[in-house]
Amino acid sequence: MPPQRVFALPRQQSLLLPAVINPFVQDTKLTKAAIIKCVLLGIFLLPVRAILVSLVLMVTWPVSVIITFRHPLKGAVEPMTGWRRFMCQRVMAALGRAYYFCMGFRVVVKGKQVGSSEAPILAVAPHSTFFDGIVCIVAGLPSTVSRVENLATPIFGRFVRCLQPVLVSRKDPDSRKNTIQEIDKRAKSGGHWPQVLIFPEGTCTNRSCLITFKQGAFIPGVPVQPVLMRYPNTLDTVTWTWQGFSSKTLLLLTLCQLYTTVEIEFLPTHIPTDEEKKTPALFASRVREAMAQALGVPVTDHTYEDCRLMISAGELTLPMEAGLVEFTKISRKLNLKWDNVRKELEGFASMASSCKGGRITIEEFARFLKLPVNPVLEELFALFDRNGDGTIDFREYVIGVTILCRPANTEDVLRMAFQLFDTDEDEKITREEFTALLRSALGVSDLNMVKLFKEIDADGSGFITFSEFQAFATTHPEYAKLFTTYLELQRYQAIQEASPGELELTGQISSEEKQEDSTSDKKDD
Repeated sequence: MPPQRVFALPRQQSLLLPAVINPFVQDTKLTKAAIIKCVLLGIFLLPVRAILVSLVLMVTWPVSVIITFRHPLKGAVEPMTGWRRFMCQRVMAALGRAYYFCMGFRVVVKGKQVGSSEAPILAVAPHSTFFDGIVCIVAGLPSTVSRVENLATPIFGRFVRCLQPVLVSRKDPDSRKNTIQEIDKRAKSGGHWPQVLIFPEGTCTNRSCLITFKQGAFIPGVPVQPVLMRYPNTLDTVTWTWQGFSSKTLLLLTLCQLYTTVEIEFLPTHIPTDEEKKTPALFASRVREAMAQALGVPVTDHTYEDCRLMISAGELTLPMEAGLVEFTKISRKLNLKWDNVRKELEGFASMASSCKGGRITIEEFARFLKLPVNPVLEELFALFDRNGDGTIDFREYVIGVTILCRPANTEDVLRMAFQLFDTDEDEKITREEFTALLRSALGVSDLNMVKLFKEIDADGSGFITFSEFQAFATTHPEYAKLFTTYLELQRYQAIQEASPGELELTGQISSEEKQEDSTSDKKDD
């Protein structure tokens, strides 16, 4: 009879799966009826709207050129005044409304927008499409945060200049600091500058949740007015995110709709407390909670870094969604940086490359470790498999390696393991000593033992020194945890044989798993 599980691990609620697994996918399914309807409407609407939009742009471009003529965009920039400000807020706003009307947008505004003296910053969410620019028109063309590259875009680059955006440059290492300073200066100008409109999520989602808010809008510690965006249409033709329709396809589908409804709701201004002024992350979190409650959607700890991991997963021939880990939470609770997680993704990919769906089964796990499926390996696999579905995804792998394996990879544990192999105590492990223990303890085949021995014996000397043993364990932390799991099982079986029936299984937790709880508990959500 196989031994019962020794480790009844109480999982940390804060590290369980989020309410929305993948907020970066657009999964609209076009039925035959929807396609036929788009074609029939498009035959008439598409050419008419294309002509109307072109006419509006032909008028808007020279107006924007006049507004921005000889007006500096960099250096000691001052807000537009006089006739420039009038033309921007009246003429350009009217042309912007005409532009979206010609594309078939029907705008519904709820709530009331306050002035820049009451709320210098507008925080807009969820950000889900390039059509979200319509909120700038409705809000009276406030300043925005924009990439420098957008200014070079034909025609539309000139429109962006009218907004006097806070510019972000990926090439400038000081860009983030300069951006925050500029937002702070404008937010505390006492109404001298127009309001600053920011999408705090920093990337597009599918509106199923609100992901982590960047802190830039909340660092100044000034009142913020939350602004909600909804697209309550039967067919979603606007969502533009990391997985789904291309921008050209979405534009074509949207122009072929009879009309597209967008709701913009201005919520009451959030005035920060003294505590929120000192802690921008808390300020951002509370504003997000209020917006999520009004929208009726959950919040998750995904962020733009998850998107970068999705791209990396695709490059490693994994499904893109395999890279989603809720980076904000994982990085905070486990003290990991993006480069660390990216490195773990490479290790996971080498293990899961042959698995469909980017999830590791116990057979794949055993094959990677060059071990047979045995009780020790099953116990280790169960520790990684946090939701008990019989597979390990990348998120579970990162948590397992960080919480379970790396703490077990101490010099004391490795020294104990080395001594267990080194039966003659000559400070080196021969192939015979190595194979004898692995064969009896883990049932490893001779072929796999030869491969494993050669991997550890880096200099090919025919024996393993402690430094080689330690170096291998550093790059393969799963083996250290496998060793401690083996010792725990041995200890458990010895106790059972000594006093059968007296061991209470309920609530028995291994020392490493206690460490998991204590480690996680110290990093509060």
